[in-house]
Amino acid sequence: MQGFARMIPTETKVAYLNQLLRVGFDTLDFGSFVSPKAVPQMADTEAVLRQLDLSATRTRLLAIVANRRGAEQAAGFDEISDVGFPLSVSETFQQRNTNKSIAEALAEVADIQNLLAAKGKTLVVYLSMAFGNPYDDPYDTELVSRLAEQVIELGVSTLAPSDTVGAATPEGIGTLFRQLLHDFPNATFGAHLHATPQTAAEKIVAAVDAGCRRLDGALRGFGGCPMAKDDLVGNVPTENIVAFLESQWLATGLNHTAFTEAWQMAGQVFGGPLPASPEGGGVLK
Repeated sequence: MQGFARMIPTETKVAYLNQLLRVGFDTLDFGSFVSPKAVPQMADTEAVLRQLDLSATRTRLLAIVANRRGAEQAAGFDEISDVGFPLSVSETFQQRNTNKSIAEALAEVADIQNLLAAKGKTLVVYLSMAFGNPYDDPYDTELVSRLAEQVIELGVSTLAPSDTVGAATPEGIGTLFRQLLHDFPNATFGAHLHATPQTAAEKIVAAVDAGCRRLDGALRGFGGCPMAKDDLVGNVPTENIVAFLESQWLATGLNHTAFTEAWQMAGQVFGGPLPASPEGGGVLK
């Protein structure tokens, strides 16, 4: 929701998120404790959290933060189990996203990790621009691996290489995940991919074939990163991820009735053109 231009009413967010909680996803990125001036859409995150129905869900709640102050806010809520922090492979994007250098952001990761560990919460570090960047900053898979190693040495065990502007190719996705999974077998690596409708399917296939089993998505592919560039590339549609996993006999454990209802609600919340069915029209987008 963060990059959506029209302000979504708090009650609408609550109803949509409560429906997503009924589906049975592992983790739900429900909001962000960030500057309301920078991301006004997320200014009501605390109000939303207080109205979520967690009485009958196994889904973990994840909140995004950009600094220690946001992490302290998130850590104050028992309902939140996971906190996400964006650490960029690109120096330019790190400055644009959090107004810090990569070195400064790494120091903040260490600080946030210690804070959350003391609270029994999990830090998820998103490796932004992990498949290249539009700024001509240095990039290769070794650079990503070295940054991942620095993060893991701080005690972080869950990292999500992120295709922030949709720059990844299937070959690049496969190469990076195979290398990371080989080099750091005790860490969990997730894929946070952005794509066009034409490229989503091949990106999901590449990540899964490389051994990735944690994949981020958004129903109908809505969303993107407002700090990246003006022409946003959408998130990978969750319905396409689910369709592919199940086509490969990889169990998702999802409530399909609740999933379909959430998919229908997403169209009402965000508007825009609708795909033919919640199955994504085939093996992924």
